[in-house]
Amino acid sequence: MAKLLPLQPLLSRRPSRLLAGIALGLMLTMSGCATLDEKQREWIFQPSDRTWSGGLAAAQGMEDVWITFRSALSEREVRLHGLWLPAERADAPVLLYLHGARWDVRGSANRMRRMQELGFAVLGIDYRGFGKSGYGQELPSEAMAYEDARAAWDWLARQHPNRQRFIFGHSLGGAIATELAQQVQQQAAGLIVEGSFTSIADVVGSYRWGWLPVAPLITQRFESAERIARVQMPVLIVHGSEDRVIKPELGRALFERAPEPKRFVLVEGGSHHNTNAVGQGHYRQALAELFGLGPSRPH
Repeated sequence: MAKLLPLQPLLSRRPSRLLAGIALGLMLTMSGCATLDEKQREWIFQPSDRTWSGGLAAAQGMEDVWITFRSALSEREVRLHGLWLPAERADAPVLLYLHGARWDVRGSANRMRRMQELGFAVLGIDYRGFGKSGYGQELPSEAMAYEDARAAWDWLARQHPNRQRFIFGHSLGGAIATELAQQVQQQAAGLIVEGSFTSIADVVGSYRWGWLPVAPLITQRFESAERIARVQMPVLIVHGSEDRVIKPELGRALFERAPEPKRFVLVEGGSHHNTNAVGQGHYRQALAELFGLGPSRPH
């Protein structure tokens, strides 16, 4: 059996090394080391029960919540962990925050707090296989993440039936948010996507070694461009001009596929990791103009 070499994780490391690693890994996988689908799920999600120090600090004081449901995929009971951050106003709109790869939900606590500063009450969840949602017990998949997001959305509907609800996704979470948005057309007041993409195949193709013929082997496809075309709600797409993980062109292409009303915000100087912070003023103005939330302020 061929030996799998260490690979750079998807959606967080240097793109050229990533694609070379994917190509090599796919060939070795086809040799029988592991199933193609399992390896891609590992590379794309990078499930973890850890976070960085800033995330740990920002998560302090947030409320742990538990969302239980029966999975139609596994036919088993699922117990998802989430962090709840209420707003000062009792009637504030509610935001479902869907995180990207690698860290558990605490890694997004800073972004969650910034969205709270913009007027939202925020629920962030861990997909199955992350953090307290069964890390090490299950390997996340595209289908499972979609199911988990829907369960969290339904939980919010039960807990806050009379409040506006929005969907937010960062990076890989943007693809999960887009799928959820097309499912809940009449329930959501808007979709917000930051630093995301049109599809995993397009992400791979955007890198230096994108000419390698790996696209047909991708099983976890996250076809967001197809899904966002069917979304019937206001859509805000935000991207950092200096994003080296997901190129701004992919965020722009995703925006182009969305129906009106919509808005694209390119945050100058924003990277894949700090656009939410650098672009806080842009967010505030876009939320006012597109969703009618809060006063419109200049950049």
